[in-house]
Amino acid sequence: MGGIWARMSRKGTRTRTTSDQNSSPVGGRKARMVCWPTTINPPKKMIIYCPGMQTLLPAIVSNEYITLLCLLIIPITWRLMSTFRKKGKRALKRLPENEVRSDAKRIKRHIAALILARGGSKGIPLKNIKMLAGVPLIGWVIRAALDSGVFDSVWVSTDHDAIARVATAWGAKVHRRSPEVSKDSSSSLETIQEFSRVNPDVDVICNIQATSPCLHPRHLKEAVEYITKEGCDSVFSVVRRHHFRWQEVKKGGCQCTTALNLDPACRPRRQDWAGELCENGSFYFATKKLVKKGLLQGGKMKYFEMKPEHSVDIDVDIDWPVAEQRVLRYGYFGKDKPEVVKLLFCNVSGCLTDGQIYMSANGEEMVSINTRDQAGIEMLKKGDVEVILIEKDSITEALAAKLSKRMSCELLHNMDDKLKKVQELMEEKRLEWKEVAYLGNDEPDINCLELAGLSAVPLDAPTVALNQAKYICRNAAGHGAVREFAEHILLLKKKA
Repeated sequence: MGGIWARMSRKGTRTRTTSDQNSSPVGGRKARMVCWPTTINPPKKMIIYCPGMQTLLPAIVSNEYITLLCLLIIPITWRLMSTFRKKGKRALKRLPENEVRSDAKRIKRHIAALILARGGSKGIPLKNIKMLAGVPLIGWVIRAALDSGVFDSVWVSTDHDAIARVATAWGAKVHRRSPEVSKDSSSSLETIQEFSRVNPDVDVICNIQATSPCLHPRHLKEAVEYITKEGCDSVFSVVRRHHFRWQEVKKGGCQCTTALNLDPACRPRRQDWAGELCENGSFYFATKKLVKKGLLQGGKMKYFEMKPEHSVDIDVDIDWPVAEQRVLRYGYFGKDKPEVVKLLFCNVSGCLTDGQIYMSANGEEMVSINTRDQAGIEMLKKGDVEVILIEKDSITEALAAKLSKRMSCELLHNMDDKLKKVQELMEEKRLEWKEVAYLGNDEPDINCLELAGLSAVPLDAPTVALNQAKYICRNAAGHGAVREFAEHILLLKKKA
């Protein structure tokens, strides 16, 4: 029923019920009811006409108070229904931008991660691909972004070929920035705006700082929910600092300094002071609309607080050793759990040795091994990690037997198909790839390096092997690479 139309007589001198047979918008009828005021006795029966109905619906009301109550309830109810409908429409308009309702379906916005990595760094040359704890610096954040699973695409914006190769090897797409935004004076915002223009399908951009190696996927997962679930326009990372700040006084000036965030007469203890929230630069989420306006923060804003141990930044050389120790303890090493490593496969030539074979005049072959590497193998065995040496065909069987005895571990010789043999041994020992570590150095090791839960190569390994390893040693083959990788494995086990 379309509703009830009623009107009360203003003067109230005469009361009647009428209907106009020719004025109805539906069926040629329009209901009209003139009610008696309370000072005049109403009739015992009253007929109400309802628009939209072809037939007359009689309503017999025997009490004047019930009649008046109905006349009050009907318009109030109709008014409330109209209000709820309007509020419902406004609520639909306020849906988060990333989930626009259309035909009862949610349209997901394209969220992209963008890592800025210019080749002309002044503080540390090519620091974005410099090895940090066995991984290129940029590799730490690329891995975190990919494993978070919240991005439709992960990009590295660079002007350098070497950085582009590393980014591709770690699974990111490459945005070749133009010379106009690759200058020393170019701002990050200008580069992000250029990326947005070239990729108009991207609706939300997350600018991740390449020099934040302790970023974890869970940080990005939690932060992106402010965009997708709460409708925020921008989200940025912060860290809580407990630093007392003072006003700067220029040299030669007579002005005295003043405290900016404390009362010197009542200095709070650290445990009694909540501290201040400061940007740590790890990431900035912003909608395309904001970026177009020249903003990374604006609209509906929220911050995401990170712990101090995860807030690592690298600007100058002195930051590097500190960051390396921090990332070994608090960094993200991938989805697989390195603490379950139970077996290490290690190449002899190019890993345990430097790859050189010395020959005497009477035909005897000799190789050189480092006592540090031997100590590393002993450390692994004490840590319940079995070590198996593998060699294709570079050394004689007699020399292989000598090495096996010297290292006190099994040595597999003449291995033409390393992957096949490794898989056979894994089945025999009932191990999965995530429980296996692999130290290789060249093209025949690529498959094993890619599949192993933890893999590494010496510093001087060919590029084809470097691109597949999860850890790149700081030491060269035969000069402590095995010891370094052993320490890395044990450190991860201890961390777990």
